[in-house]
Formats: sequence, structure tokens, C-alpha cells
Amino acid sequence: MDGVPCLRVSCCQAQQFRMYLQSRGMFDRSFSLVKQPDGTVLLPISPSCLSQLDLQSLRNTLTPDLSVFCHSPQSKKEKGRKAGSKLEKTIQELLESQGERWMEEMRSDLPRSFQRHGDLVLLGDSCFTLPIWNKIGDQLWSAVTKELRAKRLAKMSRISRDGFRTPVVTMLLGDNSWVKHVDNGISYEFDVTRCMFSAGNITEKLRVAGFDCRGETVVDLYAGIGYFTLPYLVHARASHVHACEWNPDAVAALQKNLEVNGVSECCTIHPGDNRQVQLCNVADRVNLGLIPTSEDGWPVACRLLKKTTGGVLHIHQNVTSPLPNAAAGNAAPQNVSAKNADREVWQAWASDTADRITSLFMDLTGASWVINIQHIEHVKSYAPHVHHVVLDLDCRPN
Repeated sequence: MDGVPCLRVSCCQAQQFRMYLQSRGMFDRSFSLVKQPDGTVLLPISPSCLSQLDLQSLRNTLTPDLSVFCHSPQSKKEKGRKAGSKLEKTIQELLESQGERWMEEMRSDLPRSFQRHGDLVLLGDSCFTLPIWNKIGDQLWSAVTKELRAKRLAKMSRISRDGFRTPVVTMLLGDNSWVKHVDNGISYEFDVTRCMFSAGNITEKLRVAGFDCRGETVVDLYAGIGYFTLPYLVHARASHVHACEWNPDAVAALQKNLEVNGVSECCTIHPGDNRQVQLCNVADRVNLGLIPTSEDGWPVACRLLKKTTGGVLHIHQNVTSPLPNAAAGNAAPQNVSAKNADREVWQAWASDTADRITSLFMDLTGASWVINIQHIEHVKSYAPHVHHVVLDLDCRPN
């Protein structure tokens, strides 16, 4: 077979199918997605996994327009190398035109990765740290912006400790810091200097979008700019969402995003500390999307579930697995993989959380509740043995 097998999908479905392929280990991460002139997108598939792709089933359940054919997409390494070389050459020429000399240490101070939000590129804090860049000023930022095919440029230095995790971002080129990010057909607009945007939780947003929440009232205890509030309303069709958020800048963005996506009438925003929210006995489902832990919100979530019918808690947590004990050596079973070991830790955390939630319901209601582990979802990994997981707990009065 010549070329790389690719799944051709519509642009609006590209993200959904990419996550589908990634979750099954079929997506070939060494190649970039390819946008076609007709508006479709090519998703590279690992050749060894091609036989596992049930194309007909996907056509029947998702869309009839799927097709697979071979293409020769550019590898990510090659693409990054070419882009980096071009940017380096442009900056080197700019330096020389200013009478400055190119030095080897400058190469490692150039950006290797960045976030793109529409026409704005957000650089990380590990690039352009040398004093020489300040001497060149705006000409440098104009050159970088042009090479990265953007119109605005900003740089993040750190996350503030103001309790809101407000990013410390400096606009390098351009005055307007509001950006637009589209995920799964949902528009998220926010001020990049005031609000964080986590692209890494897209798998969980897609999972929420697949829920059937018709007729349900949902409470989103940590709504932010609407990361999960919007999927619950736009795709899961929740009847109403109560969105709790204490960052005023995130509240402003959330209000705008509800209007932009046409669901403002189905949402009530509760600004301020969710522990002070005067809601009780209203929810069929509570989303606790705060990491590294949402423990402070557990008593609030239990109070919010309907007393007569109960509901589901979606509890986010960063779960850390213990590092392998080198001293134990061969004492550990050789057939236990690191992945299975991690899953055992997740299960232990889930069981402990279920027990604690059971105790909370007893304290709050004076009655026993039946708590069942419905599902454990792995969202992403921050480092080996540090994982963001979501626990779905089904909670019903006995």
C-alpha cells in the first residue's frame, strides 16, 4: 500500500473522529492532519490498525460519507523542522540587519511549540528569554507573527496565585486580547490575558456531548468559561444548567458564550463561591470539573442532587500512582503492565471516593444511599503516573 491510510471526514466532524481514533490507538500521531480543498479533513491511521476499523459500522451509526484512501501527509517532525528553520532564518536576517550577531544560544531560545487561538498565537514562557530580543522590539514580534501566519502575538509568563488561576499574559503584537476557539461545533470566546483555556480536556467534553440529558437539570460547580456547561446544553440537550463560577472574568466570558451559542435562556449563572450557593434538591446530575481535586465541592454536590430520585456525580481528580519500587526488583509480577497498575490505583481511589460520598449522604440526609461506580474515564496524563480521571458515581436513595 503506497502512502499513509487516511480517514476522510467533514471538517466539523474532524475533532470527534480524531478522538475516536486516538481512544482506540488507531491515530498515527507521527503525521499531521491534512485539510483538503473541498473542506474535508484527512486523519492518518496507523497501517497496522487499518483492519480493525469497522468503516461500515461507523457509516451506519455516525455518517454515511466516510471513506478511506491513501495519502502522503507531511510528518510532524518534518513540518516542525521546516517551520523552525524558516523562523530561525528570518530572525537571523533581522538580527543582522540591526547590526547584531547571531549566536548559537539564540537557537534554543526560539519557540518550539505554541497555542493558536484563531489569528492569535500564544507563546510559552520558555522562549525569547535573552536580553537581545528586547533590543529589537516590535520588528521581532512582527516577523514572528508573520512567520507563524498570525495577526496577533502574546506570551504567557506564569499562572498567578490569585485563587482564580489567572494567566499572566503579555500582548506582544495587537491590542485586542479576546479570542475564539471552536470545539465540536461550540464557540468559546474569552480574554486570553484573563482566562485559561484547557485544550487537553477535549475528550471529556466530547464524552459529555454524547450524554442524553433531555429533561435533566445539571449543576456545573466549576463552570469557567463554559467548558462543560456548553456541551451539556448544546449537544447533551440538558433542560437547564446551573453554572457556578467565582472568577468574574470567566463569568463575563461564560455569559458571552451562552449567547453566542444560543443557549442563554437555558442557563442560570451563580457567580461567587459555590459553597455559598443557595441551591438544594434540584439536580439530576452534578459536574465537578476541578483539578487537581474537587473535594471541597463534594458536600455541595450531594446537597444538590434530588432527594427522592438521586442522580449522577461526575468527579474530576488528578490521581497519582506510586512510582515503581526499584528495590522490589523481581518481586513484582512481570505480567502486570504499568497501564494496568495505574488502572488499579484509579479503581482504589474510586472505591474510596464512593465510600466517602456514602458517608456524606448519611450525614446530610440521615439515610443510607446506594452508591455505584458507573464509569472511570481517563482524560489525560500530565506525567508518568499522574493522570486526570473522571469518576461517574450513580447515587440513589435507598
